[in-house]
Amino acid sequence: MALNKELLELLACPKCKKSLQPTENEDGLVCSECKAVYPVKEEIPILLIEEAVRLDQWTGSSVG
Repeated sequence: MALNKELLELLACPKCKKSLQPTENEDGLVCSECKAVYPVKEEIPILLIEEAVRLDQWTGSSVG
C-alpha cells in the first residue's frame, strides 16, 4: 500500500521543518535540506532525528 498523499503533505523534517519526499520504493522519506532519510516501517514514518540515515548511506528498507 502506498503512503497516504494527504499525510505526506502534512509531514515535515523534525530537524529543519522542510518538506519530505518519499523514496522511490516508499520505504523512506527524504529531506533534501538535511540530506537525510527517515525510514518508513509497516507504513509508519519514523520521524525521529536519531533514526534518520544519511542520504548517501541509505540502502532502503533493510535499514533498522
